[in-house]
Amino acid sequence: MMGMFQLEVNGLKNKSHPEIYPLVLTTKTQEIFNCRVDEDITDEQPYKLIRKEDIFADFVNRAAVSDFYPVKKIIQEYPGDELLLVYDKDFRYGLNFYLIGTEEGKENYLNPLEVPEEQEEYKEHIPEDLYVYKPPVSKPWVSLGSEKEIDEETVKESTKQITYMISRKRSEFGAPIKFSDQNASSVKDAYIECTAYPDKNFTLKQLERDVGMQVVPQIKDISTQTRWTYPQNATTQYHPREFSEEEKKTLEQSKTLTDFLNNVSMSVEIALQQNEIMNVFIDDWKRLAEEEGTFGDKTDTHLKEYQSFTDLHSPTEKMITCVSWHPVIFGLIAVSVAVRLSFEERVHFSGKLLLQPSLILFWSFSDPIHPQLMLESPDDIFCFEFCPSDPNIIAGGCINGQIVMWDITTHADRIENIKVGGSRSKKVTLKPLFLLEPESNKEVMYIRHCAVSSIENGHRKVITDIHWLSDTFEINRLGSVFENRSGISCQLATCSADCTICFWDIRPQKALTPQPTEKKKEESIEIPFDVPSTFLHLDLSWKPFSKIRLSKGETTLDHCPTKISLSDDTLLYKEQDKAAAQDKAVKAGEARPYQNLEEGLANHLEPIDDFCTKFFVGTEEGEVIYTDWKMERDPETGRLMTKKPVSLYTVHDGAVHTVQRSPFYHDIILTVGGWNVAIWKEGVMTGPLLQSCCAPKRYTSGHWSLTRPGVFYIGREDGYLDIWDLLEKTHEPAQSQNICITMITCVKPWTFSAKQQFIAVADYFGTLHILEIPWTLSHPSTNEVSSIHYYFEREVKHLEYVEQRKKIREQEKKDMKLEMEKKKVKMHQKSKEQMEAELKMEYESYLELERNVLVNLGLIKVKETMSYVEMV
Repeated sequence: MMGMFQLEVNGLKNKSHPEIYPLVLTTKTQEIFNCRVDEDITDEQPYKLIRKEDIFADFVNRAAVSDFYPVKKIIQEYPGDELLLVYDKDFRYGLNFYLIGTEEGKENYLNPLEVPEEQEEYKEHIPEDLYVYKPPVSKPWVSLGSEKEIDEETVKESTKQITYMISRKRSEFGAPIKFSDQNASSVKDAYIECTAYPDKNFTLKQLERDVGMQVVPQIKDISTQTRWTYPQNATTQYHPREFSEEEKKTLEQSKTLTDFLNNVSMSVEIALQQNEIMNVFIDDWKRLAEEEGTFGDKTDTHLKEYQSFTDLHSPTEKMITCVSWHPVIFGLIAVSVAVRLSFEERVHFSGKLLLQPSLILFWSFSDPIHPQLMLESPDDIFCFEFCPSDPNIIAGGCINGQIVMWDITTHADRIENIKVGGSRSKKVTLKPLFLLEPESNKEVMYIRHCAVSSIENGHRKVITDIHWLSDTFEINRLGSVFENRSGISCQLATCSADCTICFWDIRPQKALTPQPTEKKKEESIEIPFDVPSTFLHLDLSWKPFSKIRLSKGETTLDHCPTKISLSDDTLLYKEQDKAAAQDKAVKAGEARPYQNLEEGLANHLEPIDDFCTKFFVGTEEGEVIYTDWKMERDPETGRLMTKKPVSLYTVHDGAVHTVQRSPFYHDIILTVGGWNVAIWKEGVMTGPLLQSCCAPKRYTSGHWSLTRPGVFYIGREDGYLDIWDLLEKTHEPAQSQNICITMITCVKPWTFSAKQQFIAVADYFGTLHILEIPWTLSHPSTNEVSSIHYYFEREVKHLEYVEQRKKIREQEKKDMKLEMEKKKVKMHQKSKEQMEAELKMEYESYLELERNVLVNLGLIKVKETMSYVEMV
């Protein structure tokens, strides 16, 4: 690479001034270095001094995109701290700027040599009569070899001229001519075949030849085989050594043996008891280190940045809306980007936005600058997901409410490392992609979408979440669950800001009738050559087969869903799940079942009993809804309508950004929204198991840990990542770490191996940060799964206790109200005489109290009290 740059720099040198290097500075570069034409650089001062540190910083930020990159070596070898950049207004050296690469050249330009005043005055006083015109004198011509070049370049006849004479009879002149058809092969001398033959008169002399040679190492195949010996079965029997009768009597009478047994018997009994109580073979030091590293060790608890990706070639400022790791290929991650504009700005710049492609970028650890693939879509993608049956099938949701489908099977060889002699084998080993050389994936490839859903029959607003249904079941328009007839994932679930949840099926709804060959030819001509025909039957006609609206009850308004979590969400987190996903991907690549989606549609639907059709929904108002996707008929109108939600809780004070099931407990759900976090248990209708207090900044995304059941990650709008560890703290995050300077839009962890895990953090400025998870956050402690399960069960019991106390308090309030009412009734039922007697007794008790108070204060004496009572 340095050699290539050296050739470019040598090409930029000026022959007359070798220290001058012409450059082209774009408008953006002029703004960065404050050398804008007609503003910072004028005719009076057409130069600018630039520090080497600023140029090196530009190399770090923009890499090869920097305009100073062709002269990088010149700048590194420059001895001074400031380089002189001169504006070439007249394009004297071919470009708009040029750089002076030596200190001597810079001094000569800044401080030019001045002509002495005496010489100038002398030139002014020279009379014009002294200059005499001398006409040129002709000289004899001297040959320098140019006539030889002219002679070689002139065209000369090298072949002999051929002369043909054509004649016919005089009687045939002017005769009428009549043309007719005849078979050329039936008439003699009518068919002449002009075959190719070498002509010696037209020979070309080869003057130059480009020959390339490549050194190939000698390869020798050597194999060795260890010598196999024939196994033989052999057995050995040992006989116990026994004392004789005389030795036994001698030992029984031995005083030494008796004293030894008396002294050792107590220690042996204690040792036997200890062996029964505890396991003496456990390594206590190892367990101690594991517990310290999990709970209290703070030496390695921070996330370390491994790599970052930024699209340097995008002309507009974009943000990352969704992140997804490739299910099979390690080191490959896909991100969707969208323009950072509000709704009003999108409407204002709608014409310009149509000219810019909306993309999903595939980044590889081997090349952080150039994306491996770019999936084009009609509008910005806000969510997408790989198909669990075939990772080459991708579904995404647009901002305009359309669903887009891609099939990258034809481009799979570009990104995957499953190659054995040009064909896929059954026994393959997946290697990490970042072990490949960067040059192999340098060219960017754009891939068009296969199909787009119908605009009229789909969502009306942005699609906020999308999920593939499992390949084990399928549902119909009523929401009933049946066994999957195709054996692959063929259905999707989406939610949108238009207050609807839709279910889609990628298979043709009706069996396609055989069409004439002429129509097939016409259709085949209309299909672009670079677009697969996998989902051609869905393009612009795809519509959902079921649509759910979450009504708010008595009002006509509906809930606006943002995220959903189905009961069948399959999260490929564990190692055995990864191996199964890899095998499934290889089989799907060999069979390609999505090319024949009509197979299995004729099979009979077999219903599945005891299938949970309920799921969780997070709304824009911060509500968490637990509802059912099954439809029911209105008893009055007979129309299909959505069931009422089973439960509804307003826990979050902002839009819900994450609704996700735990990879360890299928009935535990994490929700993130507004300024707090909540953990729910499916089946518990009293409320969340855990609800955090308000955070200092708004939460924007979250995700469970893949290996530790008590850890989850929460992204904030100020660029911090909160790490929660329920084994350490349950009321606040265990730690917070700053990742970027802007809002975190998405968080996605991924397990590369048993010893290495990564987490992808996307921000609002379009940068994807890859962080390495430390050992303490990736490896669970002993019995952590059971400990966290016990914690959730304890919280469930606490909620049940609180609910019982509420019922008891309500019953106590009711009892108190009844007693008060009974007292009021008794007061009304009393007679007039009883009421007067009670009033008299109360008055007498009051007088007694007043007398005692006056006596205690010393205001009256005991004798006076008697008279006081009589007076009263």
